[in-house]
Amino acid sequence: MPTTDWLKKEFDYGYDSGNVLGLLPNKIRRSEEQRIGGSYRRVFKRAILPFLKSDSVVMELGPGNGAWSRAILKHLPHGKLITVDYQDVTQWLDPDKYDGRLDCHQVADNSFSCVDDGTVDFFWSMGVLCHNNRTHIGEILQNALPKLKPNGYACHQYANWDKLDRYGWRRGGVPSEFRKMQDDEIWWPRNSQAEMVSLSMKAGWKVIKPDLGLLRRDSIIQLRNA
Repeated sequence: MPTTDWLKKEFDYGYDSGNVLGLLPNKIRRSEEQRIGGSYRRVFKRAILPFLKSDSVVMELGPGNGAWSRAILKHLPHGKLITVDYQDVTQWLDPDKYDGRLDCHQVADNSFSCVDDGTVDFFWSMGVLCHNNRTHIGEILQNALPKLKPNGYACHQYANWDKLDRYGWRRGGVPSEFRKMQDDEIWWPRNSQAEMVSLSMKAGWKVIKPDLGLLRRDSIIQLRNA
């Protein structure tokens, strides 16, 4: 299932994680945080906010309904957010509301050809790489790297089956039968910290931290344009 065609069709409803910055999570966010074993507000403060300046250029992969996009835009009064998604996210995110600070691109592949080279300060994704197999992850990381400025950073949540085993499959909301199935049959393909580090380094990134330790079910990797 983690094929390009599946990904293009599966999330056409606009995945929504609620207000990730709110002190009190709504029902949607509370449910997701229970499955993932972490606080979205804490993730934002630790994995995103340190890399944002008022004039930063941020690229977000797979924003869906725009929960993380809206939070990022609050901290870019003079910067820009570039979103890249298989869906037309302007049905959920209206660029006209942001005075040129939001560019939304609907794409058909992972080439990132819509983004100019050497223009991005920070590259972010949440709930995206966990649904991509390792071949696609490698492609994403390799093609995104030239878009980053020198010493530009990236943070990405990814599936970590070692942590999932410890956390509990049922608790994490991932069917345990996936362990006996092939990656092309499931929507949570195999990955691990070691695999993610290897893929990142092969694509040319410098791994700063393989896991920020913010989630109990999954990992968030921190990378830099080497």
